[in-house]
Amino acid sequence: MTDPLSRPEHLPSPDDVDDCCAALRDALRANGITLPSLGVDLPGFAGTHPMPLVSLGRCNTKTALRLTEALFKAAVR
Repeated sequence: MTDPLSRPEHLPSPDDVDDCCAALRDALRANGITLPSLGVDLPGFAGTHPMPLVSLGRCNTKTALRLTEALFKAAVR
């Protein structure tokens, strides 16, 4: 996956955002975490100043705590 942020003038395409979601889903899965609502925020492509976004969605407390734990572990490496 190319990093769309490496070129600030480049607005991420739908494929870029899909690739980002897939990579995030894989990284979360590698840590035993699933965010069922993870996906592309389609309204982010609308309007005169589109800002493509990744929607992380909603999750239960158990999932949020697992995500928090994984992030803290990664931060101390």
